[in-house]
Amino acid sequence: MAALEIAPGKTRIGWIGTGVMGSSMCGHLMTAGFAATVFNRTKSKAQPLIDKGAAWADTPKAVAEASDVIFTIVGFPSDVRSVILGDNGALAGSKPGSVIVDMTTSEPSLAVEIAAAANKRGVHSVDAPVSGGDIGAREARLSIMIGGEKDIVDALQPCWQAMGKTIVHQGAAGAGQHTKMVNQTLVAASMIGVCEALLYGYRAGLDLNVVLESVSSGAAGSWSLANLGPRIIKGNFEPGFMVEHFIKDMGIILSEARRMKIAMPGLALVHQLYVALAAQGHGRDGTHALQLALATISGFDWKNR
Repeated sequence: MAALEIAPGKTRIGWIGTGVMGSSMCGHLMTAGFAATVFNRTKSKAQPLIDKGAAWADTPKAVAEASDVIFTIVGFPSDVRSVILGDNGALAGSKPGSVIVDMTTSEPSLAVEIAAAANKRGVHSVDAPVSGGDIGAREARLSIMIGGEKDIVDALQPCWQAMGKTIVHQGAAGAGQHTKMVNQTLVAASMIGVCEALLYGYRAGLDLNVVLESVSSGAAGSWSLANLGPRIIKGNFEPGFMVEHFIKDMGIILSEARRMKIAMPGLALVHQLYVALAAQGHGRDGTHALQLALATISGFDWKNR
């Protein structure tokens, strides 16, 4: 990667999107020694990073103008398009040789489009969605799925290592996003299994905490069961990853499935259950709030059981 050695104390990073995960991820980079400039639509959500020493910028373009590597992690593909490709987006402020890293879960086709637009300006582009939720972000043990030029991906190792534990280059632009779609399909299947199992255990009159002692370490064990099962039992549906964002992800997967002419009836069912959950007012709860929709279908209120 000519003319850009990425290293703490030398490379200036920009961070766009300081939500549930982005704030922790940027914080880890700052702890590792990277100077940061940040932007978020709601400035107050960036205040903890500003208090830690980050500079504030009024637009994504201004972030890029002050940075060598610009990270984005926002909500929806439309947000990605705006903060990267918009008139005041990061690409408009990026100088040749700089790198834009989108860590949002977004459309593979958009990642390819961004890479092409960046290339015309002499800017490098990487798509690097993550898995691990708020816990993985806080504890710097995310799984990072990366698409882009290998030499650029390799040069970014100091950044990846500050944020994640499992770091895998999947291929060219868009490959990271496709891999995240595989991940989300697996998460959807796991989540409905966890919620239905706990619903069954409750209706059978079992102590669900005791049940977890038996089932968590065997073949039925999963990340969702270990990390979200206790939250479901307590009725804590604060988001590590929001329902509305998961609906977005499943919509992308089903659209890609139609394009590739493959049937995914299981995912389509889970998608509809989540749409119903959002319609019940839980769009900004965590994905494990699926338990509430399933309990409603069974005729009772999980929180007041």
